[in-house]
Amino acid sequence: MHEHEVKDDHGTKNLKLAFFLNLGFTLLEFIGGYLSNSVSILSDAVHDLGDSLSLGLAWFLQNKSNQKSDSAFSFGYARFSLLGALINSLVLILGSIWIISEAIERFRHPELSHANEMIVFAILGVLVNGFAAWKLSSSKSMNEKVISWHLIEDVLGWTAILMAAIVLKFYETPYLDPALSILITLYILFGVTKRLKETLFLFLQGVPKGIDLKSLENEILGVSKIASMHNTHIWSLDGEKHVFTAHLKLKNISDFQEIIRTKDQVKDIIKQHGFHHYTLETELDHESCDFSSE
Repeated sequence: MHEHEVKDDHGTKNLKLAFFLNLGFTLLEFIGGYLSNSVSILSDAVHDLGDSLSLGLAWFLQNKSNQKSDSAFSFGYARFSLLGALINSLVLILGSIWIISEAIERFRHPELSHANEMIVFAILGVLVNGFAAWKLSSSKSMNEKVISWHLIEDVLGWTAILMAAIVLKFYETPYLDPALSILITLYILFGVTKRLKETLFLFLQGVPKGIDLKSLENEILGVSKIASMHNTHIWSLDGEKHVFTAHLKLKNISDFQEIIRTKDQVKDIIKQHGFHHYTLETELDHESCDFSSE
């Protein structure tokens, strides 16, 4: 068995930074929406308030996921990060549906806003959310990837508001802003739905993307003293830390040292595939196994 604990302080710090940036800017948005008489900015402020709550949750769960294993969670707390990804995906989907409904309402009851104030806050929105998205651009955990979609959505949303505000300075039309909001939100929904599908797949302990179970089994079966293998399972704790377990049926074993050498060869193969944790059960050719049919 092999297990290696990795503490992702970098990812936690990025989420912390994104949380405080988003929360501070949300407060400014409410003020800006009031001053500019912009329903789109006020709507985005409410959306960003939800984002702030999601970021706070993601920060907490990401930090929690770095805790070492204990008697309650023998594998550690890595799956808490996956839980954060699942919750935040659902929040983003619900938020996107709400934004689309608000945009449709603006088509039904069009209103003009103050373009100059909108431009100022839109530029701030692009800069603040763009910086936070850039900090999370190299994220590896599903939790951080989902949060990065939150921030990308905000950047695109503020870009739409900026474009609409510039047009409003020269041509007063109340329909451009909600039209762009719908297009951008549909794009974000496409991306977050894909992330949600990946997260649910990992939650259901599917074989992680990029690992070919059959190819790995054939590679292990190529070791000379292995007759067969069964009860093989591969799953992921959080999308990064993968787990491997298997029973190995050995053949032509004459002494205990041959068992050790065979296991070492299999361990070398597993390590090449970057598994975080693995468990190997060896059985001699005359042994029976209750799990051989699995």
